[in-house]
Amino acid sequence: MANPRRVVITGAGLLSPLGDSPEALHAALLAGRSALGPITLFPTTGLRCTQAGEIPAFDAQALLGDRNFRPLDRISRLVAAAAGKALAASGWRPEMLRQTEVGLVLGTMFCGVHTIAEFDRRNLTRGPSYASPLDFANTVINAAAGQTAIWHDLRGVNSTIAGGAASGVQALAYAVDLLRSGRLDAVLAGGADELCFETFYGFYRAGRLCGSAADGEASGAEVPVPFDARRNGFALAEGAALLMLEEAESAARRGATVLGEIHGHGGAFDPSRGEDGGRAARAVARAIGAALADAGIAADRVGAVSAAADGGVLLDRHEAAGLESVFSGCRALPVTAVKSMLGEPLGASGPLQVIDLLETMRDGALPGIRGLEELDPVFPRAVLATSPEARSVDFSSAPFAVVDAVGFDGQCAALVLGPAGPAMVGHGDGGGGGGGSR
Repeated sequence: MANPRRVVITGAGLLSPLGDSPEALHAALLAGRSALGPITLFPTTGLRCTQAGEIPAFDAQALLGDRNFRPLDRISRLVAAAAGKALAASGWRPEMLRQTEVGLVLGTMFCGVHTIAEFDRRNLTRGPSYASPLDFANTVINAAAGQTAIWHDLRGVNSTIAGGAASGVQALAYAVDLLRSGRLDAVLAGGADELCFETFYGFYRAGRLCGSAADGEASGAEVPVPFDARRNGFALAEGAALLMLEEAESAARRGATVLGEIHGHGGAFDPSRGEDGGRAARAVARAIGAALADAGIAADRVGAVSAAADGGVLLDRHEAAGLESVFSGCRALPVTAVKSMLGEPLGASGPLQVIDLLETMRDGALPGIRGLEELDPVFPRAVLATSPEARSVDFSSAPFAVVDAVGFDGQCAALVLGPAGPAMVGHGDGGGGGGGSR
């Protein structure tokens, strides 16, 4: 049975390497425009990977007004700016926020790791008396969420979810449960991570970035193309994306515009952290299957999937196998992987995928996978349909869409999106798809 308290999306705010509005992001992805380029925020001399997805010309004052920014580090400014955009887009004015408890749930993998590193450097090199008290306040992982709530007068639940690259989807799922339980009627939820040297170099040393593995030294190739046989790692990126989630009846009472509904969510964990391909694929399948079961729909009611694939050699393969397990027996399902253009924005990735997929469900145009030339030989072509170019998708007979997240640490999460309305829930056999219970 569907939960009586339904959760709808009434607005979105974002800052990304490909635009600062849902329309701009979607248009750039449909055009196949890549955000990846030479890094300007820090030097990459001597490194085999030199590209990333930076947010161009971020001006916090232009977005947030003439106020005291000193307590906010860069990641906090990104989140506060995205929150302001989401509040405006959903019609939440400051006087309304003073009368209603609106919560904030932020997903992030690292939050202000650059601030933490700067604080430690000063402490170690110049002594504790030279360490910045303002930096100290931002060395906790929930600092950005707290600072954003202070900035926008958000007086409801304030939580930070740290589940690696799956954090953003997990934050949305947690917010859905807060709304379903009746704790709140409105929650801003999403994710953010910043691009900085500390994060970049950590992934570089781990051999995760495109071209950073030892075998990439001779060729010099950087191929962060999801599902492509030539892929050799991901290109790091940054972003902040928040969605206003509201209980459906509450949103209707205030006359809010509804962009879509989150019908279900699910999660799973792979204890092998990608080392056991079978366990990793089953974790992906369990997360998606749980989301479908939560939504009360069968796998054949899904019209498109936004995959988490980012060019990671093993994780892309595990994700494809998990998707095949769930959707085996269905028609060839359209799949996109927008990180081929965005890069890997970690905690922001899932919410950015959700925002773009809402645009796809509105206009029927699904972005392609930029640079895809040669599919991995084990990719399930009969089950999943990919394209390097944007294409039309018909949601008339399969009105739902799935966003999944697959982390480097074994975290897997998924959301089922669809049009708003209780009549849309419960179609099909109510099962969670072929792979949900395995």
